Amino acid sequence: MENRYGNIPKLGFGLMRLPMIGEDVDIEQTKQMVDMFLEAGFTYFDTAYGYVDGKSEVAIKEALVDRYPRDKFLLATKLPAWDAKDADEAKAMFDTSLKRTGAGYFDFYLLHNLGEHRSQAFDDFGIWDFLAEKKAQGLIRNLGFSFHDKAALLDEILTAHPEMDFVQLQINYADWDNPTIESRLCYETARKHGKEIIIMEPVKGGNLSALPENLENIFKAADPDASVSSWAIRYAASLEGIITVLSGMSNISQMQDNLSYMKAFRPLSEEEREAVQKVQKGLSKLPTVPCTACAYCMKGCPENIAIYGIFQAVNLLKTYGNKESAGGTYQWSTEGHGWNKASACIQCGKCEEVCPQHIQIREELKKAAAIFES
Repeated sequence: MENRYGNIPKLGFGLMRLPMIGEDVDIEQTKQMVDMFLEAGFTYFDTAYGYVDGKSEVAIKEALVDRYPRDKFLLATKLPAWDAKDADEAKAMFDTSLKRTGAGYFDFYLLHNLGEHRSQAFDDFGIWDFLAEKKAQGLIRNLGFSFHDKAALLDEILTAHPEMDFVQLQINYADWDNPTIESRLCYETARKHGKEIIIMEPVKGGNLSALPENLENIFKAADPDASVSSWAIRYAASLEGIITVLSGMSNISQMQDNLSYMKAFRPLSEEEREAVQKVQKGLSKLPTVPCTACAYCMKGCPENIAIYGIFQAVNLLKTYGNKESAGGTYQWSTEGHGWNKASACIQCGKCEEVCPQHIQIREELKKAAAIFES
């Protein structure tokens, strides 16, 4: 399949984790990062209506839009209809983003974070047709959506909406065969529908920038000078049909590192792929909870506990040792989805009766509560 976006450099500046001074975006450091990014030949900037409580869109106006000709960059933002109380509020988000950014139009515009219960709001509020009208008016150049769910639902959405120009997916080597994320299956589904892909979370929220020492040593042996995170971004950028790979850079040093290996990007060699495969295999052998996210346990849980989401957070902590990231996943998987936390378990055992992996769920939930709720 031909990639009609082939002229876009393979590194995008994700504006979700901007440098901060207290509660405010560090505009001066952001300006420096924008300048470095553009001077290196990169053009794609990715923000969203809700990033940094709306401050990301405001910051990119000051750091980018007000300082450079409009044809020198590509700007993407997103509409989270599931965060609106009605259609009017959801549709107003588009105009708010236009005003905040001052961009005049959006090169890429996305229905934000489809999947699970969130997808319904876009149907209920008529957002698909609304944004198609905005595209017809020239306010959107390329229309797509970002997605966090399983491949089967992605297939349904792309079948119902073949008019989408592209999709944005969470893809990284750690999640490639992860049954919860289904990176490979989602990638293959998008390509089956002829869609080019923007990749998000190539470093898995920063988790792939620091691995267990024995796994880091695999990368160091293959290339002593390459940062650990560079392997993750180059892995993602080496896939076919990729528009660009987003990296949420928070400071100048991260920008410098990404530019150092992406300015003259080369796909992974066969030897480098073998190194990644060794790391993937090493990650799979770590002593995690063997949950496959089948959700059988949750269907009969009388306390509506987010069991597999909780285990996902536990496994993040066991694998990468990043408690802040794992804690965020814990909150998102429980309260963020209207499910109860591990401490709500009443020890009834119904979950264990149906678990195909024969996990001692009650005991694991006790451990999770001790980790994340103490």
